[in-house]
Amino acid sequence: MSPFLFAAIVFAIGCYVLAMGLALLRLVRGPSAQDRVLAMDLIYTIGMLMLLVLAIRYRSAMYFEAALLIALFGFVSSAAMAKFLLRGEVIE
Repeated sequence: MSPFLFAAIVFAIGCYVLAMGLALLRLVRGPSAQDRVLAMDLIYTIGMLMLLVLAIRYRSAMYFEAALLIALFGFVSSAAMAKFLLRGEVIE
């Protein structure tokens, strides 16, 4: 692996950790439920991106599969939470 690629991966992981920390702060201190749901969406998206960067770093396809599962579960949970916030129930 080239030193430039290694430095870019370390920088990207650092930026993702910072962004996840700020999103976690919004999740804890969010003034409304919508802010907390948006923070959770951002956290799972950043987690997925971190897995994709690690997949490039370690050259493993298993990380890509895990990122796909995180994206799938994150979308379903976001849709369920939005429906709950709009109607007050998930299952009709």
